[in-house]
Amino acid sequence: MQEIIDRFNGPDRGAEIARTLLLPYLNHAATMFASEYATGDDIDAAMRFGCGYPIGPLALIDLLGADVVTSGLEKLYAETNDPLHKPAPVLSELDGAVTSGESVEPQLRHEIDTVGVVGTGTMAAGIAEVFAKAGYDVVFVGRSDDKVDGVIALITKNLDKAIAKGKLDEDGKEAVLTRLTGATSRESLSDVDIVVEAIAEDMDVKLELFADLDRIAKPGAILATTTSSLSISELAAATGRPGDVVGLHFFNPAPVMKLVEIVSAPTTSPEVAETAKALSSKVGKHPVSCTDRAGFIVNALLFPYLNDAVKLHEAGDDSLEQIDTAMKETQLPMGPFELLDVVGNDVSLAIEKTLVGAFGHAGWEPAPTLVRMVEEGKLGRKTGEGFHSYR
Repeated sequence: MQEIIDRFNGPDRGAEIARTLLLPYLNHAATMFASEYATGDDIDAAMRFGCGYPIGPLALIDLLGADVVTSGLEKLYAETNDPLHKPAPVLSELDGAVTSGESVEPQLRHEIDTVGVVGTGTMAAGIAEVFAKAGYDVVFVGRSDDKVDGVIALITKNLDKAIAKGKLDEDGKEAVLTRLTGATSRESLSDVDIVVEAIAEDMDVKLELFADLDRIAKPGAILATTTSSLSISELAAATGRPGDVVGLHFFNPAPVMKLVEIVSAPTTSPEVAETAKALSSKVGKHPVSCTDRAGFIVNALLFPYLNDAVKLHEAGDDSLEQIDTAMKETQLPMGPFELLDVVGNDVSLAIEKTLVGAFGHAGWEPAPTLVRMVEEGKLGRKTGEGFHSYR
């Protein structure tokens, strides 16, 4: 971790870039902790397992020193007058006591034998694979036989890669595929113990689905959503069983990424939330808990930082490459513009708008360049061009 300290405290322009982008991120994390939205342990784990960061933001504040972070923010606030840069009062209270180091092993309060998955995209297929590899029978539902076949083909391809790497054998592959049952009718979900939806990130589409799942699923079945930005409470209200509805936010690609955000609406029963957390652990993931608020933990902390990087590029002479390099030198796995291109600039813009709508922070208004990129169809890797070119 000494490299991070050295880079943060360095005298060169790269260090100035790192401080300019890291300080608001650290301030935001401290504010999130102070609001009791999530525990210090879960905030740090979310950024480590959800973004691949070498250290969580609260642990980084402790490493750098709360006084150093505070003085850096005071300097930044004097330059920008942005309320988001005003040091969070809690910073003066942070002294290595943010994370508890304690954990209570969650228990399955609902019996889970069979898992249902709705959707046939990359996320849905990945979730089906995760549960089947963990020994659960999985029923997944798509709109057509071709879509269903596509899920099996994708999972088979992933399993073949695992075999090539010596991580699986043919018997293991066959066992996983045997646990998968594809269907084109939602009625096939009538006997599963939990349904995980991973369909389009569109509230109207999801509301229709949850109302239908309420009709189809057996009493006591958990209804989970993988949404990354929509209201769990609103989805729960579409059912007659709001206590059984919970957020189960996997990260893409689901078979690889360790993090799952367990999101509880005010109506979610504690037993359902605990079961979702225990189930995530049983399939080899690291669950973190939070309540129903835009962005949850990871997106709420990550996307303002990415937006700040775009604004920094707009404001001065720092090139995309210079900013990307400066942040990778703080041991982040990717530079902000590289990450924006992976996520998709359209997705990033939509999340930024959601955060501004929920929190009203003027400092989080989407950067004009990000808006322009989306208008021009430069969405990142998926279109061959974004902030960087991939052609």
